[in-house]
Amino acid sequence: MKLSARIAAPVTALVLAGLTATACAPQTSNNKAGRDDRSGTLRVWLFQEVDNAPKKQIVDAAVAAFEQRNKGAEVEVEYIPVDTRAQRVKAAFNDPKSAPDLIEYGNTDTAGYVKDGGLADITAEFGAWADAEDTDPTAKSSVTVDGRIYGAPLFVGVRALYYRTDVFKELGLTAPKSQAELISTAKKIHKAKPDLYGIAVGGAYTYGAAPFIWANGGELATANGSTYTSAINSEAARKGIASYTSLFGDDNCPAAKCAQMGGNATVTAFASGKAAMAIGGDFSHAAVEAGAVKGRYGVVPLPGVTAGSIAPAFAGGNNLGVMKSSSHRTLAVDLMKSLAGKETQGKLFDAMGFLPTYTDIRAEAARKEPFVKPFIDSLAAGTKFVPASPGWGQIDASLVLPTMFQEVVSGRKDVKTASDDAAKKMDAAFAAAGR
Repeated sequence: MKLSARIAAPVTALVLAGLTATACAPQTSNNKAGRDDRSGTLRVWLFQEVDNAPKKQIVDAAVAAFEQRNKGAEVEVEYIPVDTRAQRVKAAFNDPKSAPDLIEYGNTDTAGYVKDGGLADITAEFGAWADAEDTDPTAKSSVTVDGRIYGAPLFVGVRALYYRTDVFKELGLTAPKSQAELISTAKKIHKAKPDLYGIAVGGAYTYGAAPFIWANGGELATANGSTYTSAINSEAARKGIASYTSLFGDDNCPAAKCAQMGGNATVTAFASGKAAMAIGGDFSHAAVEAGAVKGRYGVVPLPGVTAGSIAPAFAGGNNLGVMKSSSHRTLAVDLMKSLAGKETQGKLFDAMGFLPTYTDIRAEAARKEPFVKPFIDSLAAGTKFVPASPGWGQIDASLVLPTMFQEVVSGRKDVKTASDDAAKKMDAAFAAAGR
């Protein structure tokens, strides 16, 4: 699962007394539990944040409003550690009696959870929900499997290009407007300042590398009906792989140091003053602000191949889903709408920096906090998501793409051989998953 970290925004004084109730009571739907109780206790699992107090405050307000309009219903919220989520969720799928009614989950887990039979199909309720009309298409795709809806997007995370304004000014450089310019600029900086990486890149940074593949017209995989086939060894994808891996070497980021780095390590290198550029998320802001480069950096969208274009970025984030085993289906859907609705998402942005999944609420967020504009511009330019297959979880966990990048940057394999080998591994995972 790919989870987005968070912007550490100051906790503002929030007016939480009255989260708006849904416009009308939710309709009853059938479920596997065979019951749809309108009273009793609903159990909710949400992810524990590093600083959980602001999130808890907002959730508590939404829960209070929910309980006010649903007399006889009570909600118990448990904040679970992210690093033990897989075991907890798997156990819940295997033992419905101990399972919660509503869960927060990483958006790359949707297909796997649907295959495991854990999430309820809420297509009808989502379609009738007024707020959902303004959900951005990529966020909606993260809760969609085979055309059916299995949850509500809670927030999105996206990456852009951080760069050192002081270094660029000293060397007479401007923020790169194309990927070719990005590569040449990185090498110019490292040549002028050998103690700096021109841009910090990581061989284990899948979601930093993917925009290079997408910008060159490549894809991770292609869909054929309900099945997926790897596309990582297409000619277009290979151009992107070659472009990204050209940033590894003694003229920018030595493979011996950078091949094993992931996204967090590249951001740390930038924040500590060891790199002039890095690909980081809206959620990296807190780390950079706390680092040595505070007040000496800017952010622009990661450029595409054509000058002035924006490379497609991976849309990460989290969703909320109703468990198929819930005996409170209608109430659980109502609570999901409260927690993932526009008003709550606006408050989560103010308190936590979570980027809203609604286009109108996101535009308001950009007006409040100018820093997020490059990330919102990246979202508006078009984002990409991982294949909606349960096989993706195995591909991600097996480090198929990081292995491919590392094989290239180490010189063990050329781009063609490494991408062909990665494609075979991906296709085996898709086949084993059945789609």
